[in-house]
Amino acid sequence: MAIGLIIIGDEILSGKRIDQHFPKVVQLLAARGLQLAWAEYLGDDPARITATLRRTFAGGDIVFSCGGIGATPDDHTRQAAADALGRPLALHPRGKDNIQQRILQNAREAGQTADLDSPENLHRLKMAEFAEGAALIPNPYNNVAGFALGTHYFVPGFPVMAWPMIEWVLDTHHADLFNREPRAEHAVLVYEAAESALTPLMLALEAQYPRIKVFSLPSVGDARTRRHIELGVKGEPAQAAAAFARLCAGLDSLAAEYKPV
Repeated sequence: MAIGLIIIGDEILSGKRIDQHFPKVVQLLAARGLQLAWAEYLGDDPARITATLRRTFAGGDIVFSCGGIGATPDDHTRQAAADALGRPLALHPRGKDNIQQRILQNAREAGQTADLDSPENLHRLKMAEFAEGAALIPNPYNNVAGFALGTHYFVPGFPVMAWPMIEWVLDTHHADLFNREPRAEHAVLVYEAAESALTPLMLALEAQYPRIKVFSLPSVGDARTRRHIELGVKGEPAQAAAAFARLCAGLDSLAAEYKPV
């Protein structure tokens, strides 16, 4: 199963906040022998979120969605997920209880008495309204749950909440995927070479070794290093090792200057 990431919020697209989810999710997956297949950034546009989720629900991937599950006017993810599946929103009983327990706890800590029927506290219950049939994702930070629909997992935009929730999903529901496919990566820095001159070698490697990918990362250089290309192979360990040996031999035949990374 491929793994995808959706990051939602106008503040990310406007530059008001710098996204932290992408690098962290990559790290969480890598620690479990997994990798991200795709990622998308969306603003707070209900129609676009709904259309995106309708497409990803149909695809069957594991998808993590960060942001937009609160109860303010710019939070549209809960409704969009329901619309994408053609289901009504429903107040989740356990989710409701979690929120009310949180309200009571906050009041006790402040030496106050909470009115669960106040307009403010009733509005907070919207955070427990999910598409019918949703399961809860526990939130260890404040106990206000996220939700799951199939293999789509919806968590808040706050990293302190989202990241442990994503870890919980991976460890609870997808541990069978961990480290399933061993991978290896080998690379060299090729100096003062044009990518076009190396492309035939790259194509030949991928044709000969179908379980690897070739990557090429050019750099114009700086005060510390010359212009170069990081050229390498990654994939199934045995094929990666053989492909890397063939890569170095190919560079030798081109009289290219290179050194291992």
